[in-house]
Amino acid sequence: MCYCSVYHAGTRLSYDIQDSVILIKNIRMELADKAVGALLSLISLSIFTYYTFWVIILPFVDSDHFIQQYFLPQEYAILFPVFAGVVLLCFLSIFIGLVILKSKKKKA
Repeated sequence: MCYCSVYHAGTRLSYDIQDSVILIKNIRMELADKAVGALLSLISLSIFTYYTFWVIILPFVDSDHFIQQYFLPQEYAILFPVFAGVVLLCFLSIFIGLVILKSKKKKA
């Protein structure tokens, strides 16, 4: 095993090459996490901007305007969030039910 010595603030720190490899891997993972976070933020901002324009601005635009062809009818502006909320509520209920069942099995 290869050891390295480093002097930092008057103290000698020793570590091996394996520690530096782990540090490099952690830095790569951190950069990957930041990239995924930035991508998710960009997607969320795009969806928010599209939906806000669709719900707030588009009702005041003429129905024969060319921009109308890029958006679904206004009814879907309400149906999509309601459907997403119902699906989220179902998954949340299933998750809570499974947690309760597992906790009862542990007690028994």
